Amino acid sequence: MNLACRLHAFLGVVFCASSLCHGATVAGIVKSPDGQPFAGAFVQAQNTKTRITTIAVSDSQGHYRAEGLQAGDYRVQVRAVGYRADPQTGVHLTDGGNTPLDFALQKSAVRWNDLSIYQAGKLLPAATGKNILFRNCFICHGFQTRMASVTRDEDGWRDRVEYMRKAMSDALTRFTDQNESDVASYLTSMFGPESVLPKSPADMPEYKETLRTSAATATNIVYVEYDMPGPSRMPFSAAPAKDGSVWIPNFGVANKITRLDPDTGAMQDFPVPNVGTASVHSAFPAPDGSVWLAEQGPDKVGHWDPATQKITEYQDGYLPDKDGHVEAGEKHTVRLDPEGNVWATGSPLSRFDPETRKFTRFEQIPHLYTLALDKNGNFWFTKHDTSQIGKVNWKTLQITLYTPPNHNVPLFGVQPNKEGSIRSYPRRLLVDSDGIVWFGEFNAGYLERFDPKTETFKEYPLPGPEATPYGLGLDAENYIWYSSYNQDVLGRFDPRTGSVVEYPFPHSENTIREFFLDAQGRMWYGSPANNKVGYFYLTHAADGDSHAAKGN
Repeated sequence: MNLACRLHAFLGVVFCASSLCHGATVAGIVKSPDGQPFAGAFVQAQNTKTRITTIAVSDSQGHYRAEGLQAGDYRVQVRAVGYRADPQTGVHLTDGGNTPLDFALQKSAVRWNDLSIYQAGKLLPAATGKNILFRNCFICHGFQTRMASVTRDEDGWRDRVEYMRKAMSDALTRFTDQNESDVASYLTSMFGPESVLPKSPADMPEYKETLRTSAATATNIVYVEYDMPGPSRMPFSAAPAKDGSVWIPNFGVANKITRLDPDTGAMQDFPVPNVGTASVHSAFPAPDGSVWLAEQGPDKVGHWDPATQKITEYQDGYLPDKDGHVEAGEKHTVRLDPEGNVWATGSPLSRFDPETRKFTRFEQIPHLYTLALDKNGNFWFTKHDTSQIGKVNWKTLQITLYTPPNHNVPLFGVQPNKEGSIRSYPRRLLVDSDGIVWFGEFNAGYLERFDPKTETFKEYPLPGPEATPYGLGLDAENYIWYSSYNQDVLGRFDPRTGSVVEYPFPHSENTIREFFLDAQGRMWYGSPANNKVGYFYLTHAADGDSHAAKGN
């Protein structure tokens, strides 16, 4: 580990140690209905004034501990699938105080919105409408919050499907009238007044086969979360700025970016001028205090000026005759090169010069998903349509593509298409301090390592039946974190040993797309479907039980 990384790791440890020396603590034991210690329960302590929620996980002895809380009044409750406990309200915490609080769980029904996307793929009955849902709608979100949490008749479901089809027309270009009818009919049969589903998925004999257990070492994680200031914001990420604020893109119809003060929980919205759905996919703070953003829907980049606190939009080569289609152009992820030029993924790769206000479009790369800089200022990207990765020399603009081992795999949760399989679908990518490129293959369930010096790949199969690695992040100790889109877990991969520890996530449908490390060692994320942003940290080093991911 180089000096910079060691310093970053040291600062992360200092943050965890110093923050826990101050503030209030709530701690106790969670017990199962038979009085035995209960492991893996999420104990959520929410400050009733700031709405900041700290979430600790009970260990194998049932112990949980949430430290470093602001003094004030709290509501403390427990989430454990298939169990319930009465919440504790009016819990007053004092600075430096240690408040004991135990919970006794009672059996409760498992709900359909408790399931992961992986479980839904196994338990929801097969139908054309299911195939369409998994192939189209679940790209941005799952079924838990928007479908399984409500009951609608056929007119109600048809209205919602039609609304989404119009609102997200740029992403649903191939969604036909027949698709709309099939999806509305399927949702009515699943989550309508006369649902064909059993009341609880636990009543199905196949349910137990879908359960997965976490390692005993996976309880040393603490989450701190913030609710978005409005409904259905779909926060795609949470990127820390130099001044300590955090910037959030609101995907979908909200047409805003949001600034968070992590200390107070206060959020301030800044609207984009775009008329129609902007689908703000990315918001990235610049060194000068401004923020650049990518608008997927209209193929624009935007710039938030800290002096005026207004957003100026810049239109790329959008094709009006292709309105609502990917071919018209779109922007996904924005990053800055060493000279301040704004690069954006999407369709196609583009570079925007803030001085000339002109775009350079790289039509030879018509589709790509993410960008990451190496120490030389060059950009690495994933080309998901061909399951390749590539590099752009930021000075010469030369592009080089690399093809990893190809994995043809069945699409999760649906019947095979006419080809029977799809490509590995690389999504997020990062470059570590040694210049090694890491990326997740979403459909194949692999973490891939690429050495630019030798131009060789090494693959690591990740644990679980549908690992689906999406968001990637490098923490202060050079561990690689990934979010499992379908399994609702976070994985911590050790590049030195190839081992993985899977950590439970406190909600179903995490849909995390990016991780950002801040100067205090905290890993930030957005949970779009749950309308929250937050960060996590480990209370002590993870050791003991882990899943081994052997390189091939």
